[in-house]
Amino acid sequence: MPQGNLFVISGPSGAGKGTLISLLTQRFPGVWVSVSATTRVPRPGEKDGIDYRFLTEDEFKQILDDGGFLEHALVHGKHYGTLKKYVDEHIARGEQVILEVDVQGARQVKTIMPDAHYIFIEPPSLEELERRLRGRNTETEEQINKRLDTASLELSSKMEYDVQLVNEDIEDAYAQLEAYIKSCNER
Repeated sequence: MPQGNLFVISGPSGAGKGTLISLLTQRFPGVWVSVSATTRVPRPGEKDGIDYRFLTEDEFKQILDDGGFLEHALVHGKHYGTLKKYVDEHIARGEQVILEVDVQGARQVKTIMPDAHYIFIEPPSLEELERRLRGRNTETEEQINKRLDTASLELSSKMEYDVQLVNEDIEDAYAQLEAYIKSCNER
């Protein structure tokens, strides 16, 4: 059985990463999207192993001490991370593993798995990104401004990735993403 690949996807909030990953799961066979672990409590309707892998602080710390995370971060007082064992299991099964993380997380993964494929999804412009964020109607003005500031920082790191895809049109961006994944499988 051929070995799978790890595809690490990053980009600013509002660039369309989630939409592209959702299309991949619908259209591309053999794709598995990594589920992050967290120490926060489940929200109503969330299921362990589907939305997140919910861990206690002690469980998280033990896995961290054992080197079991590809990347991890402390966000708003709760720990989040990618469990290496699940990524390795799915790659060994020949699946294409998708990991959506921020730039800092991608840098951590790169130290452990430098041969993974790193994809940066970017908006056509900061103006378009702002339009998309405002169009969501889910964030305050302060949150939008913070996301735009973060986006500028993230965009300055895009050349650290193997490929940069501009998501101006979702179908065009998806076609480029799928073509890149296929080309990595042919190597």
